[in-house]
Amino acid sequence: MSFFDKAKEIIERKRDLITVFEELDRTGTFRKPVYKKRVNFTIDEELFNRFRNYCKKKGINMSAKMENYIREEISK
Repeated sequence: MSFFDKAKEIIERKRDLITVFEELDRTGTFRKPVYKKRVNFTIDEELFNRFRNYCKKKGINMSAKMENYIREEISK
């Protein structure tokens, strides 16, 4: 693997950290390296209600559970 390929790989893995330094350069202040993003997408209403009830009964944070599902999917 060439130096440039390795550099591209590192940059892609550390994109959040690079964004923090870009913000520092732009504003002169640090922001948190991890951000939460509000997203809007459609999902079957019955499925959503079942999932919400499931999470409520189990004491699970829905957002955290969805983040885990997404991480699992993209790591495949």
